[in-house]
Amino acid sequence: MPRVFKKRRLTAGAAIIVASTMALTACGGGDEGEDGGDSKAAGYNAAIGKIANPSKKKGGTLKFVAKQDLDYADPQRMYFGMSWDFSRYYARTLVTYDTKPGEAGNKLVPDMAEDMAKVSEDGKTYTYKLRDGLTWEDGSKLTSEDIKYGISRIWDKDVITGGPGYLRSTLDPKEEYKGPYKDKNLDNLKSIETPDDQTIVFKLPKPNGDFEQMLAMPTGAPVKAAKDTRAKYDQKPFSNGPYKFESRHVNKSITLVRNKAWKKSSDPIRPALPNKITVAINKNLEENDKRLMAGDYHIDMNGTGMTQSGRTTAIQDHRDSVDNMQTDFIRYVALVTKTKPLDNVNCRKAVFYATDFAALQQTRGGKLVAGEIANSPYPKSIPGNDDYDPYGVLERKGKPDEAKAKAELKKCGKPNGFETVITARNDNPGEEDAAEAMQEQLGKVGIKLEIATFSGQDSSNMSGSLEKVKKEGYGMVMTGWGPDFPSGQGYGQPLWDSRFIQKTGNYNEAQINDKSIDKAFDDAIATTDPAEAKKIYTDLGHKILDEAYWMPFLYEKNISWRSPNATNVYSTAGYSGRYDYVMLGVK
Repeated sequence: MPRVFKKRRLTAGAAIIVASTMALTACGGGDEGEDGGDSKAAGYNAAIGKIANPSKKKGGTLKFVAKQDLDYADPQRMYFGMSWDFSRYYARTLVTYDTKPGEAGNKLVPDMAEDMAKVSEDGKTYTYKLRDGLTWEDGSKLTSEDIKYGISRIWDKDVITGGPGYLRSTLDPKEEYKGPYKDKNLDNLKSIETPDDQTIVFKLPKPNGDFEQMLAMPTGAPVKAAKDTRAKYDQKPFSNGPYKFESRHVNKSITLVRNKAWKKSSDPIRPALPNKITVAINKNLEENDKRLMAGDYHIDMNGTGMTQSGRTTAIQDHRDSVDNMQTDFIRYVALVTKTKPLDNVNCRKAVFYATDFAALQQTRGGKLVAGEIANSPYPKSIPGNDDYDPYGVLERKGKPDEAKAKAELKKCGKPNGFETVITARNDNPGEEDAAEAMQEQLGKVGIKLEIATFSGQDSSNMSGSLEKVKKEGYGMVMTGWGPDFPSGQGYGQPLWDSRFIQKTGNYNEAQINDKSIDKAFDDAIATTDPAEAKKIYTDLGHKILDEAYWMPFLYEKNISWRSPNATNVYSTAGYSGRYDYVMLGVK
């Protein structure tokens, strides 16, 4: 992927931002029933903390549009939040998140299991009994061994790339098991036992209070060994949910149809309202917004918000069909510690002082539309978030301090600045503009940025590839992250723990290799005292900032479209503020 050097082009966008912010302010934050917008729509912010268009009606086709495809359809490989949300149509887990709006959606409830785990007194053994009537799409019985086999696949990292490694590192920290493709004897994965078809037992080497959160991820989904096509399984996973794949054309379209072998009596979670679910994938973001507003589609599957022009039109002309959603995502720039001169802490600190956080906020729509300036590396929902602000970002209302930036450059031996490359995804609203804003800002103190752009679909093989990062000289990675589950471990471990660095699909983009950070995670995970864990995570967050490894700049909000013809629409904390896809229906 060639690198491109860009001039800043924010003037036209600034006018759009002002217009959309003024229009949103004029809305007054109204609830359903206010005048204006679409007469049939539920109302502005009608899906925030409540259900817009509640209905039990079955039938019809639910139509998603997306700027990018699922990162993977294979449940063990997926890591995008929207993929996890979408996977519940066809990949069930032992436990899952409750189907309720807002914070109530963070509660774990039984899915394939009859009840939550029976946990031993020492916190090391988790036992589940499966519900009756669990089936595969061919009508065959789903067993506990299918669940064990599905999970076992994540040990074979040469084939099953991309997904989270929590279950692997928790159940087998020494990685003694080699995976089912190298070792076909599943009994050698000794930390998971299946005494009978209806029982599965997990034996942890040491307690981990977040273990059930890990099982709620798609990595905990079953896979039928006879249907496992290894890397090709991603093309068409075998379903145990209410829908199955009719077709999947990567980067073009997805079609799900009813799985007639699924039994509602075995599934307390999914109402399975639509007859068919389609996803049209189109990289033209502005066109996607227009077609959503025209009624061609119901929901944006990616859930990252509308474009500047799209939200302006939506707010002005159809405001009863939009939600201004507070997500659990943080927008940030990872400073790559293996790329010179950002291996020097003072050069990294210079970036913090030279950055105009307020301008970055404006590139994404301003405070009201895009969210507050972030000072903490944690979202506000995660224990560990506090008001620590070592660079005075909030005190200066986001404005840069060029004098301090230049002082840090002198300390790192680069008094005239340096050159490096910043990455940005060209299909994420505002990310390119934010990179261009940083290009101008940092240039004032002599830090010259070259901008490398690629699609979000390619990020795991670009900014997530250690080889590519080294070859291209990427020094900064602009992206965003939401919690895998609501704890310091579930948010920060993939980002900052050196043991989570992977050759590809790497999310520790800063390549932090600090054993004291790794130990902090171990200590926080080991404690049974929530206050003690919070203190450890708080101190850890301070260290991430003190060492300038990772620069948060926004607690993200976005403007999302909700079709007047979509039913049961609500934002859920279980999926970082996205709509709960599995509950959706159509009028």
